[in-house]
This record gives sequence, C-alpha cells and structure tokens, in this order.
Amino acid sequence: MAGNDWVNSYLEAILDVGQPLDDAHARPSLLLRERGRFTPSRYFVEEVITGYDETDLHKSWAKAVATRSTQERNTRLENMCWRIWNLARQKKQHEEKEAKRLAKRRLERERGRREVTDDMSEEFSEGEKGDMVSDVSTHGAKTRLARINSAESMEIWANQQKGNKLYLVLISLHGLIRGENMELGRDSDTGGQVKYVVELARALGSMPGVYRVDLLTRQVSSPDVDYSYGEPTEMLTPRDSENLSDEMGESSGAYIVRIPFGPKDKYIPKELLWPHIAEFVDGAMSHIMQMSSVLGEQVGGGKPIWPSAIHGHYADAGDAAALLSGALNVPMILTGHSLGRDKLEQLLKQGRLSKEEINSTYKIMRRIEGEELAVDVSEMVITSTRQEIDEQWRLYDGFDPILERKLRARIKRNVSCYGRFMPRMVKIPPGMEFNHIVPHDGDMEDADGNDEHPTSRDPPIWAEIMRFFSNSRKPMILALARPDPKKNITTLVKAFGECRPLRELANLALIMGNRDGIDEMSSTSSSVLLSVLKLVDKYDLYGQVAYPKHHKQSDVPDIYRLAAKSKGVFINPAFIEPFGLTLIEAAAYGLPMVATQNGGPVDIHRILDNGLLVDPHDQQSLSEALLKLVADKQLWAKCRQNGLKNIHQFSWPEHCKTYLSRITSFKPRHPQWQSDDDDGDNSEPESPSDSLRDIQDLSLNLRFSFDGGSGNDGSMNQEGSSSMDRKSKIEAAVLNWSKGKDSSRKMGSLERSEKFPAVRRRKYIAVIALDFDGEKDTLAATRRILEAVEKERADGSVGFILSTSLKISEITSFLASGGLNPNDFDAFVCNSGSDLYYTSLSSEDGPFVVDFYYHSHVEYRWGGEGLRKTLIRWASSVNEKRAENDEQIVTLAEHLSTDYCYTFAVKKPAAVPPVRELRKLLRIQALRCHVVYSQNGTRINVIPVLASRVQALRYLFVRWGIDLAKMVVFVGESGDTDYEGLLGGLHKSVVLEGVSCSASNALHTNRSYPLTDVISLESNNVVHAPLDSDIRDALKKLELLND
Repeated sequence: MAGNDWVNSYLEAILDVGQPLDDAHARPSLLLRERGRFTPSRYFVEEVITGYDETDLHKSWAKAVATRSTQERNTRLENMCWRIWNLARQKKQHEEKEAKRLAKRRLERERGRREVTDDMSEEFSEGEKGDMVSDVSTHGAKTRLARINSAESMEIWANQQKGNKLYLVLISLHGLIRGENMELGRDSDTGGQVKYVVELARALGSMPGVYRVDLLTRQVSSPDVDYSYGEPTEMLTPRDSENLSDEMGESSGAYIVRIPFGPKDKYIPKELLWPHIAEFVDGAMSHIMQMSSVLGEQVGGGKPIWPSAIHGHYADAGDAAALLSGALNVPMILTGHSLGRDKLEQLLKQGRLSKEEINSTYKIMRRIEGEELAVDVSEMVITSTRQEIDEQWRLYDGFDPILERKLRARIKRNVSCYGRFMPRMVKIPPGMEFNHIVPHDGDMEDADGNDEHPTSRDPPIWAEIMRFFSNSRKPMILALARPDPKKNITTLVKAFGECRPLRELANLALIMGNRDGIDEMSSTSSSVLLSVLKLVDKYDLYGQVAYPKHHKQSDVPDIYRLAAKSKGVFINPAFIEPFGLTLIEAAAYGLPMVATQNGGPVDIHRILDNGLLVDPHDQQSLSEALLKLVADKQLWAKCRQNGLKNIHQFSWPEHCKTYLSRITSFKPRHPQWQSDDDDGDNSEPESPSDSLRDIQDLSLNLRFSFDGGSGNDGSMNQEGSSSMDRKSKIEAAVLNWSKGKDSSRKMGSLERSEKFPAVRRRKYIAVIALDFDGEKDTLAATRRILEAVEKERADGSVGFILSTSLKISEITSFLASGGLNPNDFDAFVCNSGSDLYYTSLSSEDGPFVVDFYYHSHVEYRWGGEGLRKTLIRWASSVNEKRAENDEQIVTLAEHLSTDYCYTFAVKKPAAVPPVRELRKLLRIQALRCHVVYSQNGTRINVIPVLASRVQALRYLFVRWGIDLAKMVVFVGESGDTDYEGLLGGLHKSVVLEGVSCSASNALHTNRSYPLTDVISLESNNVVHAPLDSDIRDALKKLELLND
C-alpha cells in the first residue's frame, strides 16, 4: 500500500492508545482469523472505525467497501488488518529485545558496583548504603521545602556576592538565536531551548557578582534567515534595569557572541552540525582567550579572568563545552534539555525505523557519545526534574544514581574514592519572569464593570471562550495542551462528563492549539480532536465545554486570568509530563492545580503545595480531585495562596541564585602557569601571548629522564603519596627558582629570542601525526615531509611537532634509527597526547624537557591507581576468556607506562574487545579516561579524559599563542582510534593517501557512528595528496606556502 503513510500513524495510535472509546465494542484480539469467524468488514467497522476516530482511515475504509468486487474489497480490508497485526508483532519483538538489553545492562551495572565496592578499602557507611537525607526528600512526596522570605534572602545573598567578578560562558549551537523577537517554532531547532538560554544569559548578566556573560552560538549569514543572525555580537538588554549592579564596566553585561563555523552562507539543522564542532571549539577558544585578557585588564589587575564555568546546552554544545573545558582547564556544566538515549528508545518502541535508519536520520549515536563525554567532564549536570535523573540520565553509562550517592558520601567523609568520579546532578527548575504578572482578585460578578477603570474592556479571548458556556459564571476548569494522545485530554473529558456534581458546579475549557479545519490537521491531532467532539456529544456537554479554534500566544496570560477570576482550576492530565511549565504559569496567576503524578509536576507540587496530584489513568481520581478543589472554597483559597507565596522559587533571580551558588562552590580550575606567575617578566610585546610566562619560568628547565619520571614501579603503585609529594616539591622548586630564590641554579646567558620555546617563534607549524604499521615507513614519510619544506625549515619560519602514541624513550630510539636529530623538531606530543616535551635549549638538560604544566592541565579526574587496578582486572578477564594455552593476550607494559598513561601490549588485536566496550566498562565504574587503540591495535593507551593529541595542539595555542590557522597536521587515510580528532578544527590537514595501518579499518569499524559524523569531507582545510607527490603542492593549496 505504497503512498499511504497515514496507515503507520493510525496503526501506532491504535496500539498506543489502548481500549477504544466505546468499551462495549472492544475486542482484545488482533489475530487475522480467529477460529475461522473473522470478517474484515465487521472488524474495521466495530473495532477501528467505531472505536477510533481516524479520518483518513474512514476514507480508505469507505473506498474499500465501495469496491464492487467482493474479493477485492475483502483483500483490501484484510491487508489493512495484516498491517495492524504486523505492527503488533514488531512491537512485541522490540519489547523482548529491549527486555534482554535492559537485563544485560542491569547485570553490567551490578557487576560494576561490586567491583567498585571491592576496590574500596573500607566498608560503606550507612549513608552510602541508602539515600542520604537530602536524597530522600527528592523521592518522597511528604517532605516540604522550608518557607523562605524571598526578598530578604536575596538581599543577604546579593551582599555576599559583592566584589565578585565572574565571567560565565554559555553555549547553545543549533537554531536561530537572538535577544528580541525570537522566531520560536520557525523550525524544530528554534524552540524552547532558544528562549531558555537567552533568558538565562540575560538574567545571569543582571545578577550581583557576575561581570560578564557570553552566550556562544553559530553565526548564520544566509539569505534564508534574517541578517541579525549574522551579526558577530548582540548585547542582551536587561529586563529590570533597576536591579543592575552599580559596578558595571566597559565590557560587562550579557552578550550573544556568534562564532562562524560550518558551511558559510547556509543554515543547516542540528544533525548536520556534528562534523563542524571542532571548528567551533577553536573559534570559541580564541574568543574566550581574548575576552579573558580584556576583562583582566579592566577588572583583574592585568591578570586574565578565566571563565568560572562553561555551560553546554544540549548534546552538541555539551560536546563542545567538554573540549573547551579541557583546552582551557576550567569547570564545565551541562544541561541536556532532550537526551539522545531516551529519544532512541522512544523511536525504537514506535517500530517505524530500524536503529540504523534512526542513526542515519538523527545522528543519534554521535549525539549519545557527545552526551557521554559531557558527563565524563562535567562538574555538574542541571536538570529540571527528578524524573529526568531517575528515568533518563540513568540510561547513560557514565551515570549511576546509586553509585553517585555512595561516592558523594565518601567525599563528605573525606574518604578516597579510588579514582572514581561522578558529576553532581542538580535539580534547578527553569526560571520565569513574574514582574509583569498581577494575580486577579476579582470574581466573575465583577466582570460586568470595573469601578476603577470603567472604560476598560475584557480581552477578546474571554468572549471567544465564554460564548461556549450557557452559564459563564461557573468556575472554569482550564486545560492548555496540544491535541496529542500523550496529553490525555479524552480521559479528562470522560471524567468531566461522567461526574454530574462536577458538571453542575464548573465549566471545562480546552485550549488545544490552533486549527482552521479538522481535515487540515495531522492524523494524530485530528483523531484526538474528533474523540473530544464525540465525547461532548455522547455526554451532552454542549454549553459546558469550550474548545475555541484560535488563540494567540499573547492571549495565554488572559486565559489564565479568566480561569482565576472564575475561581477555577488548572489541570494537566498528561500520562507523563517531563516538567510542566504551564503549571508554574497558572500558579503565578493564582490558579490551583490538578496534575499528573508522573514526572515534573511532582517536584513543582512539592515546592508550591498548591493543588492535588492524580493518577492520569484513573478517571474517577481525576474527577474527585477537580470536584474537591471546585467545591471546597477554603481549600481553593489555601492552594491559591500557597502558589502565590512560593512561586518566587521559580523566578529567574531564584534560579540564578541557586545556579551561582553551585558554581562558586566548584574547586577553581584555570591554567596553572597563570596562578604561579606573580613576578614573571613578560616579553615580546608583539606576541599574542604577552601575559604568558616565559620559558625560564616553566618546568621546561626541570631535568627528567626519557621515561617521563615514572620508570620505577613504586611511582605507579602508589596512587597519591609519592607522586603528589614529588609534584609538590617540583612545583615549589620551580616557583622559588622563577622568583630568584634558588641562587645555586645558573640561568645561563640566553638571548631575548631564546627566552621562549622555539615553537612559539615559528610562522607556521607542521605536525606529523602519521600512524604506520612499521617504523621504517614512518621514518620515510617523516623525511619526505621535512625535505619538502627544507627552505622554510632552514630560515626558521617553519617548525615541526611529532605527535605519536610512542613514549619519549621510544621516540629517542626512533630518531636515532633514522638518523634524525631531536633538534629537527620543536616539540613532541607523546603517549597519545598525555605528555608534551620540547627540544632542550641547554645541553645539561638532555635532549628533551617536559612541560610539567601540561600535566596539571590534563590531569582532571585522572583515576590513578584505582584506574590501573581496574584495567589490570579487565586484562585478566580478557586473557581468561579468549586466551589459548594460558597465553597472555593483553598485558600491562610497565616500561612504557607513565604517570598519566597506562599502556597495555596486545598480542592478538582481533581477540580484544573494541574500544567502545572498554570505554563503556570504565564509565560504568565511574572512571573517567580516554582510551586509545594504537599501533595497528597492538597497543592500548589509557590517558586522562581531557588529554589527546589534538587537545595538546590546543594547549599550545592557550600556552604560547600559536595560531591554529597557521598549523598543518599530516595524517594518513586512517590511524589510531583518536584519528578523527586530528582532522577537524581551524588547523589545516594534509591526508597522505596510501598511509594507514593495515588493521586501522577494523579499529574504526567498531565505532558506534560513521566517521562522516565527525569529519567534514567538504572542508577547505583538508586536502588529499599521494605520499609520492610533491607535498609542497598540498601546502600551496592550503595557502601555507606562496612560492
């Protein structure tokens, strides 16, 4: 039945809605032929047409029965029956598969918790075994929040914030974002999230202690959209200028900053933004660096003011915020808004699309991985409701509510968590603006006139609604929801129609969106609306139920006022409500509520205490709750008063107060060389990194072995004591020496041009990041690249960086075997990005010196010994399951490991689980790290979560001001599992054709999403060149060479 797309929608509605409207006609069986008595015509007339109002189905059925041929008519109808049965079967198969998946996931979670417990050296306390006191209050409905005086509390808090100069960065990438006249609903990407982030930025910019707020988004200069979306900067005007701080400065306030990335002159949906995230990260990093310096000059005493937090909204911005957090070493916050795993499950349950089709359409697996990375990095995850935590975030590998409470209990007791980390889930409901709202205190008896304003007229929408009522003075039960089966409007109408006392006392107003004609509505919406109309007719509710065809967004406040004026009730009977913003809006106008007990309304009711919660499936419970509120005037008045008294807790100032209180409790994180630079002498004023510490104040002058200072077993077997003592001593020595307190050390006679690493003085940087099978091929390719720019290398305009999975001692052997000099390179990114070395400027320091501050930059959430034990246990399990004759497939390579890289040697790569499985196992156990399969799958490097080869390049930009746009990265056609990160961003890339590892394709086919979801194949920053071609031609195409 090609072309009948409506069939799927009505079949899905039939199976999802449940029993037909008329229970007398209900038949439980969907079998095609039940003991030979089945007749298609009777089935569709009684079961479908009579039970469900589906216009398109009725037309199709009418056409079928009008067919002259009896056989053809029955064939058509029977085919439709088969479609129903087939969809039911598909859903059953999905439910069975989903049950198996959930059972497997439950076992994985339980195994992970057991292993975490075994790793802990002491028994859990009582607080760790169950919910904390604060957690119990979030689950039970009996606990009430303490009443507080909003004005007094806010004033005390504001006085405490005086003197703070916070810089906050919010990120929301998709949709069209501007401060005024937002085009909400223009497309699926420009919706509630756009309004939320703009209002949040505006509100934060007006809060005491906040100096500047930047809302970063995409710059869109397309003829398809308004020119305002192409403006680089837009200031957000505060709503309430009276509350602005007196300490406003030149760059203070809230701004929308639009970063250009992705296709120029083209507005694209969010699903197509993923390959361009790295480009945004580089552009945003440049802006933040510049703004931090500007703010430092204005209010920071010359020292940069780094963001107190970077807040990502949705998966794409969360992925970007995680990379920015790592590049700048500042805290990160995440708000998911809508979660990928939850959407994937809902789409699979519908049965229309396979998982592959869903991924192709929505890029869902790339989205989920972005959310998992954001959870790995976030200090805090903000949610609107407890339901979002319990039912949505718990679907992720990186978050386990039970384990999170246990780890939090240990932290409070100052007990080691053995390298485990879990972000704090914080429920902060969205804010609202209440300044313009004036609750109505009058009655319907006052509607005929207004003594104070005799000439004022009632809003037109009032007349549009009241024309439906035969007695418009009765209290009005108001429901404001689109005609969707999930909103459960039909159950509300049934409850109203079957409760005579309720019908006698109240009217019912159903505001179900806008419509011109029922035939023009979607099949699902028209089905719901037709059901409502039939119920109105069935219960003879004419004169008691209103269902206007049109209303404007600006009419909504007046609708709330009308309901409050009539002493009515607002109801949300949805089967499940993720948050319930309309409940807050109604409470602000003085309306008590009756709401579903599933989802966000539970949290809202706990705070407002302004109504009753009901089971949306229980029709009698719903009518009893409505009758109780309408009939009992004292209860109505109490609920109204409670709502108005507590509504301030949903205001923007209250939201921002909670938000900022959480942020200021974070452990400060920012580039370490900035905090140590008390008396540093800055030089080279023409450099973009004037404020950065010169090389003599860096740990570059510390003598380290080629093994990175971790060659003995003792330093690896002790998680905190020896490594931390060693680190503290080194930090103290470096700081004292940099301040001239270490007279025994001779500074040498470096010229001005030698006071910074050579990499900082280059005009262009070439990064060699080739992942070959063998050392011989790598050497040959490296020589070709060096020879291609011999002229520029000789005059010092081009510098080289070697980026590899090797350890520094292996690099020494590699260079020696090929006759290369360490001084041919300015820097070495080692161990897949966990270590950074520079070429030594002094013979007494050896050929290499380590950048110690890079370690402090990437060590965030490094698992240490707890991670090491878990990895060894994993390797043992792999050896037991897949080895033959006691062969060791995976073993810890002690001699190749360092303080920030645990390296495992792999003898049989095909026998080792894919990288995503190991990453999943570690996330389930709350271990945050970056797993890299390298060297043809024969080596596994496990490094800090914020470390990688591409993040090391971003560090060079932050530390030394190296222009990423003047950096070119040489890669092969494939490589290690971190290969994807080397091809995106502002830097240029040369893909050498024919260069790859033989097993790299197998490594990358194990990813959960295609490479095209990460890399833009149409980028002008990427060129392809055969290895045997003239590499200079490729560099000319990238405009890095002119001759």
